[in-house]
Amino acid sequence: MTKLAYSTVVIKTPLKILPNPFRALVIGSSGTIGSAFVELLKNNPSCSGVVGIHRHSEHPLDYQNPASIEASANALAAAGPFQLIINTIGVLHSKDWMPEKKIDDLNAEQFIELFKINTIGPALSIRYFSKLLDPKNSILITLSAKVGSIEDNRLGGWYSYRASKAALNMLIKTASIELARTKPNAALIAMHPGTVNSSLSKPFRGEQIGRPAADAVSDMFTVMQNLKKEDSGSFISYSGEKLPW
Repeated sequence: MTKLAYSTVVIKTPLKILPNPFRALVIGSSGTIGSAFVELLKNNPSCSGVVGIHRHSEHPLDYQNPASIEASANALAAAGPFQLIINTIGVLHSKDWMPEKKIDDLNAEQFIELFKINTIGPALSIRYFSKLLDPKNSILITLSAKVGSIEDNRLGGWYSYRASKAALNMLIKTASIELARTKPNAALIAMHPGTVNSSLSKPFRGEQIGRPAADAVSDMFTVMQNLKKEDSGSFISYSGEKLPW
């Protein structure tokens, strides 16, 4: 009688990338979402320390002054490495202009300002602050926006904001490919926070349709805790949904 040989197939489950404990850095910690992240992380037992930076903090960072980005990262190098870096800086409108509703609303000044804050500043932050990521296991989250999705654009309008976020998404995706070669255990993620009760969303019924910042950052942090290195270069919603570019 012939005996059959059976082989055991071991299926490896991808490991979550955020270690326990971890140290965190929040860029834009004076804003509604940034300050909520700092508060959440301070009260999280897995977080052994959190540093927040903004325009008026120690080691200040100001996207109107690109040189401050490198200077801030260099000043914080000794405090690293960090296992979690979250960039919450972004702008949708100002006292001088609101999102464009039609082509005739387009103006160069608005485009320049939004790209400076939503695209160039975050891109340079990835350049300099990715050096502070722990090569063993780490995540760099940059807040983006679902309206930056080209495929998901069904309503039009908001030209400069959409374009600045779409460009940001491309930069994050491109940088993630390079980082996979130099820091294969680090993940770069573009994350959509949803509508949050903040100064950014207030003119657009944010107080009615948005949710409190504490709830938003709790949702996003749950997603961060479950990220794997294979998720690097993804565009992810606060709910964990993968969004189309």
